[in-house]
Amino acid sequence: MERKEFLKRSFSALGIAAIAPMLTSCTTEDAVEPASTTDTTTGTGTSTGSCTVTSNETEGPFPTKTPASLVTSDITSDRQGTKLTINITVQNKNNSCAGLAGALVDIWHCDAAGNYSEYGGTQMQSTNYQSVHFLRGRQVSDSNGLVTFTSIYPGWYSGRATHIHVHVYNATGTSLKVSQIAFPEDISKVVYAQGVYASHGQADTTNARDNVFSDGTTTNMSVVTGSPSAGYVLTWAIVVEA
Repeated sequence: MERKEFLKRSFSALGIAAIAPMLTSCTTEDAVEPASTTDTTTGTGTSTGSCTVTSNETEGPFPTKTPASLVTSDITSDRQGTKLTINITVQNKNNSCAGLAGALVDIWHCDAAGNYSEYGGTQMQSTNYQSVHFLRGRQVSDSNGLVTFTSIYPGWYSGRATHIHVHVYNATGTSLKVSQIAFPEDISKVVYAQGVYASHGQADTTNARDNVFSDGTTTNMSVVTGSPSAGYVLTWAIVVEA
């Protein structure tokens, strides 16, 4: 089964994702934000006043298998591409969206050619990267809820818009949120026209046509600044209930 068809089938059905801190198998179900009698729910998250819980999104078919073993801020490894500094702030809705210290934040994304580490050798991803762990890492949030990673600008693969996966746990390892970061398409077009990205071409799926982001990107969209020569800086806040 090709990856695009897998994604269409996987993202068409919603379910609750029960995810342990040490991920040992992939799941393809979306997690659904529980209903609340006091919150107003939209397609982009659950909102109380100005504090909006980030929408849950699937962890996809390529989650990090043992995230606790990849404690590192520079997740680039040997991957080539435009430098990207990733600043993620974890905010606690239950504390007026104050920064959540001590949260465990795992991220993972594909390389410039659209491939993931820890997987491969199948119809879904022909290139075999099962024995390597590039573009995956974990950090603990500081007193302001901030974690910072050094990486490259993600590539794309058929059926998906540009994205980064994020999984947040509390200090004891309980899962708080699985979501994805969306990218401004105008910047992605500039990146994909140069360097190692050029041979792969432009993304075939926009944010609006992406199955995962079918609920909108209001709580998923990042702010990205910089240039291909100097690199880019991504800023994004993920709101959880802790």
